[in-house]
Amino acid sequence: MDLHGRDLHGRDVHSRDLRYFVAVAQELHFTRAAELLFVSQPALSKQIRALERQLGAELFVRDRGGVRLTPVGAALLPHARQTLERLQSAVDAVERAKTEERATLRVGMSTRPARGGLLPAVRSRFGEAHPAATIRLRQVSWEDASAGLADGTADVAFIWLPLPDLERYEWMVVAEEPRHVALPTTHRLASLDEIAFADIVDEPFLALPDGAGALRDYWLALDARAGRPPRIGAEIASTDETYEALVDGRGVCLVAAGNAPLITLGGVVTRPVRGITPSRFALAWRAGEDRRPLVSAYIKACGEALGGAQQEPVDG
Repeated sequence: MDLHGRDLHGRDVHSRDLRYFVAVAQELHFTRAAELLFVSQPALSKQIRALERQLGAELFVRDRGGVRLTPVGAALLPHARQTLERLQSAVDAVERAKTEERATLRVGMSTRPARGGLLPAVRSRFGEAHPAATIRLRQVSWEDASAGLADGTADVAFIWLPLPDLERYEWMVVAEEPRHVALPTTHRLASLDEIAFADIVDEPFLALPDGAGALRDYWLALDARAGRPPRIGAEIASTDETYEALVDGRGVCLVAAGNAPLITLGGVVTRPVRGITPSRFALAWRAGEDRRPLVSAYIKACGEALGGAQQEPVDG
């Protein structure tokens, strides 16, 4: 008999039937069993009769001597107990998982928000409000511009704007930074203090994967190209891939000023770029239906960590 209560011959036996049977088997008395089950004695007797018809065999002998198990009933009893125990274990496991899910907040990120100590400041404020909750940080490839929000593996996420499918999300801008260009130290423009975008518009660019959608277009600065398509030197999906592609001379790429230290490790320099808009780093969450208490608490903690200036969310 499986957890659905089906016997080997495919007859549907519900957990309620098994509970009633086990109670009578333990008490060997219909009235006492009915009291334990909080049902009437006639209702219990009727249910046991229905179970016997379903199984095609009597489970109890009822006579002046009282109630006792038949051989079939005796054979069924250990399996019925085992099935109920397994079912209860499954229910308990589900409840534990639900409790853990409610008490765990998954924070996705493609870039670690080290800016001004934001992450520990948010964690501290969130922890004061919800000391029993757990925060799980999840690093996500740049192929997913939503940092786990789209597929539900993150509850909130630190992302770069613009997001794909904007109507699905709300967000709070946590940092606005100028965009720099990263290039190898051997590049003809590396000695300049500042570079005009017009001077690099025809350079091969390192691009995010196609799946990044609008974010890929943004870091290629399509809005500043006046319709001129970019030359793609290579695709990148991580900081390490970006650094290697830069050192190899496969192209240049735009980076937020706050991320410049991640790739200037030797052989690479970054320079401010004139003629393009600054980047925006944000905390985002799914719009509308996903304002659970922990999500709302994290948003509030982030706003407080920013000094209250950005506490109002932006509707996608």
